[in-house]
Amino acid sequence: MRRRAIVIGAGFGGLALAIRLQSAGIATTVVEARDRPGGRAYHWKRDGFTFDAGPTVITDPPCLRELWGLSGQDMAADVDLVPVAPFYRLDWPDGSTFDYSNDEAALAAEIAKLNPADVAGYENFLRYSKGVYEQGYVKLGAVAFLDFAAMIRAAPALMKYRAWRSVYSIVSSYVEDERLRQALSFHTLLVGGNPMTTSSIYALIHTIEKEGGVWWARGGTNALVSAMVRLFERLGGDLRLGDPVTQIATQGDRATGVRTASGWHGAADMVACNGDLMHNYRDLLDHPRGAKVAKGLARKRWSPSLFVVHFGVKGTYPDIAHHSILFGPRYRGLLDDIYKNGVVPDDFSLYLHHPSATDPGMAPPGHASFYALAPVAHLGKAQADWDGAFGTRFADAILDEVERRVLPGLRANLVTRFHYAPTDFGRDLSAHLGSAFSLEPLLWQSAWFRAHNRDDVISNLYFVGAGTHPGAGIPGVVGSAKATAALMLEAPA
Repeated sequence: MRRRAIVIGAGFGGLALAIRLQSAGIATTVVEARDRPGGRAYHWKRDGFTFDAGPTVITDPPCLRELWGLSGQDMAADVDLVPVAPFYRLDWPDGSTFDYSNDEAALAAEIAKLNPADVAGYENFLRYSKGVYEQGYVKLGAVAFLDFAAMIRAAPALMKYRAWRSVYSIVSSYVEDERLRQALSFHTLLVGGNPMTTSSIYALIHTIEKEGGVWWARGGTNALVSAMVRLFERLGGDLRLGDPVTQIATQGDRATGVRTASGWHGAADMVACNGDLMHNYRDLLDHPRGAKVAKGLARKRWSPSLFVVHFGVKGTYPDIAHHSILFGPRYRGLLDDIYKNGVVPDDFSLYLHHPSATDPGMAPPGHASFYALAPVAHLGKAQADWDGAFGTRFADAILDEVERRVLPGLRANLVTRFHYAPTDFGRDLSAHLGSAFSLEPLLWQSAWFRAHNRDDVISNLYFVGAGTHPGAGIPGVVGSAKATAALMLEAPA
């Protein structure tokens, strides 16, 4: 008889895992609580605009193409990936800008524009980034760390690349200009990490982008999700939407299946969880193991949340890049407020997403689609009236900053707007503390110290996604799916 698997959650990690299992002949059902697949890559259509919830930065396309290749299919038949250039436009309050790309000559000119002396330092940083990329991503990015011995085996590489230092610290050892230090360290924020404390191993993100580029799925990130769903269903997989799992059933130290809010009961030989770690252990798992692990998870450091303002405007704004980073007047101080102090500051740094710059179909003709994202402390650190007047004022302040910095006339041309707050992450995604990226990517919360891809006691209960190794971001969760699938496929029948 064919083995049966159930995957809880249709985010990128869950879908990637389900495709791998179904491609290998395991009858797989994905159960999703929301009305659409995607998890954090949800989307809305309003007033003719398409708004992606995120993630919106696609890197390392080969890790995605591999999913189609498992069954001899071509990803290009299901989704069109187009390059984004520049990768990001960085903007500082003093008016200086930096176009960040993998065009070596153009990048060297951008660096020299800020500080000619840092061109050579950047080349040294790039060699460092390539080294940690080979060790941390190519060799270990899709390998499960199930025991401490695996961590010991990785230790020499961690020592060689001074993994105990932060990304910002390493960058600062190579370049002098503070703006360049910010430009080469902000990437950790895209996976929930503080550049001042996240392990320098995460400098590998620079090489992932430089080697593979930054891409956009025509139609939105949701188009990539839909393509993965089509592939999964062509392979014979089953997707259940709008039916939250209420229990992971067990017998002894084995998972036997799941029960859902509709009353459906699915039996399975293996269960994998793509949802929030705390929610799965504390709220769903019908086993003493659940409360024990949840107690340990409560002591860990969770990544911050996000506040996102989605808006559509009249006009096309061709001079505004697809991805912009609007740095605020503070860098370290702002990060301290988000990660340590639990303060919702009056100033902020913003990621401005302008998908219609690359893909005009994301907005009605003659219009543009945007979102502005501000990292904010999670609900365990900052208690704010996100659902009430404070949330509205915060959204207004973000729009005012965007209008002042890069989009004059925004208010006069505004067609539609709405915002998504930390409380929404908690409600819609059962995200512990409203965290947007699960566990914070610290050295002592990485690899073996992160949630294991297979539970240590319940041998047929598996985990995939941002809370497992290697972490958040599309390459990270797709890599975790590869690691988890390998464990599930080698499990005895």
